[in-house]
Amino acid sequence: MGCFNSKEAKPRDEQTKVQPNPETSVKTAEVRAEEKISSAQDISIGNVEDHYIVGKELGRGAFSVVREGTKKGSSEKVALKYIEKKFVKKKHIEQLRREIDIMKKVNHQNVLALKEIFESDSHLTLVMELVTGGELFYKIVERGSFTEKDARNVVRQVCAGVEYLHSQGIAHRDLKPENLLCSGEGDDMVIKIADFGLSKIFGAGEALETSCGTPDYVAPEVLTGGSYDNAVDMWSIGVITYILLCGFPPFYASSQNLLFEKILTADYDFPEPEWTHVSDNAKNFIRNLIVKDPDQRHTAKKCLEDAWITGSEVNQSDLHSHFAEKMKKYNDQRRNAQPAM
Repeated sequence: MGCFNSKEAKPRDEQTKVQPNPETSVKTAEVRAEEKISSAQDISIGNVEDHYIVGKELGRGAFSVVREGTKKGSSEKVALKYIEKKFVKKKHIEQLRREIDIMKKVNHQNVLALKEIFESDSHLTLVMELVTGGELFYKIVERGSFTEKDARNVVRQVCAGVEYLHSQGIAHRDLKPENLLCSGEGDDMVIKIADFGLSKIFGAGEALETSCGTPDYVAPEVLTGGSYDNAVDMWSIGVITYILLCGFPPFYASSQNLLFEKILTADYDFPEPEWTHVSDNAKNFIRNLIVKDPDQRHTAKKCLEDAWITGSEVNQSDLHSHFAEKMKKYNDQRRNAQPAM
């Protein structure tokens, strides 16, 4: 998760063992109480508790806690993300500010909305849209059944959200299951793209150069350390679509270096029996995204016009019999691969 050095990639199990020096961290991590992370004009007046009734805890990260909130005087439910400033390293302040700037700018039904910002000496609190279904891939396992039509409904919404972001000059750069939230059931399921910590606002024709993203979903041009553009998001959508249709990723290997080699050569296939009953249109959709040359990749706009997305006929029977089992196994692997907080 986050940015990585593609030239010095280590196996995943080695990466997770690296621990910061506690003494060094204490000296460099803290943000001074009087220092504001967000811009003064963006901060709502007063404390968050003056405006919202704080409810149950919804989640917890390295230096943040998310709680349910209810706007006083109404029944509106929100998510309150409390970020403890003393644990925010100086080098991460700019990333946090960038995330806030982008979330303020966006307004789309498939992109998580930021409603307000409160900041005290000890905490930065982001008031965000509440998404009740949690992370998409876990919701799929919970459902127990999933069809190609269901997958298409999800992918269409992701493409719509990404098309909007790209039209606003924003490359997400870290599209992955953890950043796809959902609410609702069946055909009414709504997908929300979240976590803009690695996103970047770019101008027309501008190239991006920082090696960012999560290895399983990162495009070849990012791994080579050169410049790239928003086509990296389309590669990630291709990988996500692949997993949604079979329950496992297109690239897998015993070490991160071997994984990178497969990604760099776009070495993947559609193995049987998992792909036997998946339509050719779905496979062609993926082939137009998981392609080494970024110039040959479909844009989000072109994806929304693709035959698989727009076609009237799509397979409505459950995906292969072991789909839920394989998806659960993949979810477990993702959880275990994440560094301890």
